[in-house]
Amino acid sequence: MILINLLPHREARRAQRKRTFFAGLALSALAGALVVGIWLTAVQQAAAAQEARNGLLAAEIKRLEAQIKDIASLRAEIESLKARQAAVEDLQTDRNIPVYLLDELVRHTPEGVYLTAIKQTGDTVAVTGVAQTNERVSEMLRNTSYNATWLERPELVEIKAASVTTAGREPRRLFEFSMRLSIKRPQAPGAASDAPAGAPARASGARAS
Repeated sequence: MILINLLPHREARRAQRKRTFFAGLALSALAGALVVGIWLTAVQQAAAAQEARNGLLAAEIKRLEAQIKDIASLRAEIESLKARQAAVEDLQTDRNIPVYLLDELVRHTPEGVYLTAIKQTGDTVAVTGVAQTNERVSEMLRNTSYNATWLERPELVEIKAASVTTAGREPRRLFEFSMRLSIKRPQAPGAASDAPAGAPARASGARAS
């Protein structure tokens, strides 16, 4: 017996393929949405973790900035204390400079040289006196140039012959001179700790102004 299928099998097959296609499309869309959701979740978690790290870094930066400010304040205080200490040391040294100055002049003034005036202006000292010979003045210049602790850069301003008359004696030919010296401050820590010993007797004729 021959069976003849009178149903529209082509339409049914086409409808089946459409259903299969749409089902696959739906599954693909669902899978894509799932993948996108997972990716968005991972991105959000990474962003949250980065924000947490940024917050931690910001807090650490603020803490370090506060420490830096404290360090800067401490350094400023240290510099201020050093400046005060230097000022006190300078005042202490300046107070004793006249003593050191007279002691240096006494020790380095050779025999035959008599000082008549000493004047200090800042770090410059002007000295005037009389000498028996030019060589005595040259010796004093050498002494203060190479052997003095508190004096440096001696400079002869003027020297001239003069006739000096003393009571009951004949006029004597002497040399009047004036010179300039600079005061230097020794770098050794204990250089200015104690005043020097008393000056020899020949300093009694010198006067400071």
